Amino acid sequence: MATEYGQGYGDGHGYDSGLSLAGERRHRLPAGLRAPFEARTWRAFGYVMLSLPISILLFTYAITMVSLGAGLLVTFLGVPVLAAGLAGCRGFGAMERARARSLLGVEVADPEPLRMKKSGVLAWVGAVLKSGTSWRSLLYAVLQFPWSVFSFVVALNFWAYGWAALTYPLWFWVFPVYAGQDGLQLYGDGTHDIYLNNPFEITVTALVGLLFTLATPWIVRALTTVDQVMVQGLLGPTRLSARVVELESDRGIVVDTAAADLRRIERDLHDGAQARLVALAMDLGLAKEKLTEDPEAAARMVGEAHGEVKTALQELRDLARGIHPAVLTDRGLDAALSSVASRCTVPVQVEVDLPARPAPAIEGIAYFTVSELLQNISKHSRATWAAVDVWRVENRLMVQVVDDGVGGADTSGGSGLGGLAERLDAVDGILVVDSPAGGPTRVTAELPWRTVG
Repeated sequence: MATEYGQGYGDGHGYDSGLSLAGERRHRLPAGLRAPFEARTWRAFGYVMLSLPISILLFTYAITMVSLGAGLLVTFLGVPVLAAGLAGCRGFGAMERARARSLLGVEVADPEPLRMKKSGVLAWVGAVLKSGTSWRSLLYAVLQFPWSVFSFVVALNFWAYGWAALTYPLWFWVFPVYAGQDGLQLYGDGTHDIYLNNPFEITVTALVGLLFTLATPWIVRALTTVDQVMVQGLLGPTRLSARVVELESDRGIVVDTAAADLRRIERDLHDGAQARLVALAMDLGLAKEKLTEDPEAAARMVGEAHGEVKTALQELRDLARGIHPAVLTDRGLDAALSSVASRCTVPVQVEVDLPARPAPAIEGIAYFTVSELLQNISKHSRATWAAVDVWRVENRLMVQVVDDGVGGADTSGGSGLGGLAERLDAVDGILVVDSPAGGPTRVTAELPWRTVG
């Protein structure tokens, strides 16, 4: 694994400080006072305003198509009409996901596509009717309408009355000039009239408008939070489908990893032990021919062949250890990790505190994780010591490797740590790397605890 430790960060600290200072200057105004003027607030307000006409269109389309399809179910035409209505709702769902993404900044993944075992119109109709996404899109079209009416009325009234009251000192003169009354009428029953026309009343009106104006952005954001929940829950993938996609991705990673390991083993055999054994066979053949003519030369060649045999055996042992070490199978993680630590170029303290042995697959992944991390320490970290801790927390196996090297390790940029993280993710594991520039480096791996049998 070719993970680069100690990558330079340049002026990273100075750059971050500059950002922090700029952020302080930019956000010197409190959040409550900034909210009415932020682009996020205006995007959310625009989302609410657009929701009403769009929801009317969705609701009308959904109810019309479903009613038409249900009414025609007594004939064959009802099924394709209903399928077409559901397909249209799926299309509107894609539009709503795009609208939420652009205005609310909500990233909602596309739901699972239609799964058709055969091609043709009938197969498509069956797939649409069987798809949970289709029916959830229909439910969204129905529920969005009453909610959008409510949110539209609330947001528009708070926004309009807030800004109108806040700016009342600027336009109250319109009433005596054009309406023939002293000011904005607050109350009137034919005998008593109350107008907001003196300086105190105008000031109070402006202050009330200020409160409404400051509160409106948070009310609008609260309303759009409900929209976000509806979009994510009804138009996004379900947990089950997301889990299926994740498992399919993990299966691909496992297959690719296994193929890469097989190619590595084949390459090591071909370039190492196999080449030595071929040369050994040739040397023994020459020694056999010289046995009668030049016994001393033959003995010398046999001695060299004996050395080659030892080297080939050592390479085969190393290769077998890389596949699955016998000490791991026989004695468990404690002994296997101690063996790996003894081959590291820096002193390594190993502590394994496990109540029992995990499943062989999890045990093997933990072993190879520590082995690759210690190889990184030997090659790149420039550390003087390292420590390996293994323990169990509830149903998770925790593995932590710490060193005092130069740091700078990360899982990005196609590094070996990134590949290791993918391997752990394939078995529902997690790899967390904490490696600031200058060190120390702390890599924590979390694996599911699975017992034998």
